[in-house]
Parts: sequence; structure tokens; C-alpha cells
Amino acid sequence: MMSDLLRRGFRRNQRILHAQAAGLSHEQSLTQTEYNVNCFNWVLGHVVSGRSQLLVRLFGVEPIMSEEQAARYLRESDPITEDGPGVMAFADLLGLLDASEEALEAALADVDDEFMAEELSVEDGRMASRAAQVMFTYFHDTYHIGQTDLLRQMAGFSDKII
Repeated sequence: MMSDLLRRGFRRNQRILHAQAAGLSHEQSLTQTEYNVNCFNWVLGHVVSGRSQLLVRLFGVEPIMSEEQAARYLRESDPITEDGPGVMAFADLLGLLDASEEALEAALADVDDEFMAEELSVEDGRMASRAAQVMFTYFHDTYHIGQTDLLRQMAGFSDKII
């Protein structure tokens, strides 16, 4: 079933994010590249924010992040260049990642193909199935998780890339 594949994929992404985050301090999570990309802290917060929005919109789950917490991590938000207002502690973001994983597991555990096939409106007014929207969030996770290899190395680690 599609929901089982998605649950396994989200679990794998969570394990990879934890492996990439292992040993990073909050300060290291704020390390900037010399290019116009964001730091590990932003990437992690952005992934959690995306998952939280999906859970609220498609499954009616309580948000994992409040609007105030998510504001700093939304698409097209300014890069995080230092600790300051709206920047969450790295350890807190990891905790929210775990909460998002638990909520995704629960939301996807008891759904059937008919529920996942239901067409719902997306941000730009188009319609897309619930499954397609969950799949996009999974893709979104993997896209940003791929960035963490480089961000980990730039934060001062010189270990084997996952």
C-alpha cells in the first residue's frame, strides 16, 4: 500500500537527518556557506515546518510547530545568518522532527487507498490527490536532506558522507 511506502520513506529520512545532525551544536547548526544557501538549522526547521503544514492541511492533526515557530523557516524566508529572534534551538528542532515523524506514522497508519486518492485543493488553486501531496512532502524532505551532507562538513565535521 502507498501509505506503507511513504511511512518507510519518512522514517528513513528521519534517521538520515539524525545521522547528519549527530554531534552538531546549536552554534554549528548556524554555520553559513559562502553561497546563497541556508544553514543546517534552517533546513531542519524548514523540513519540520513542511511536515507540520501537511499534517494540519491533509489529516487535521494539531500543528507540530506554531505559526510563530515556523515563520523563520518558511519558503523564501531570509537566510538565518546568526542566532536571534525566531531561530529555534537545534535540539528543539530535532525534538520537533521526532514529533513530526510520530504524527506522520499515526496519520498514515490507518488510511486506505480511497482516502489517499481524494482530490484536495493545493495552494495555487489546483487540485491534487492527498497521496500526491504527501509524496511531494516526501520529495521535499529528501531534497533538503541531501543538502545536509555539505552543511555538516561546512560546520566543521570531516567524516564519511552518508
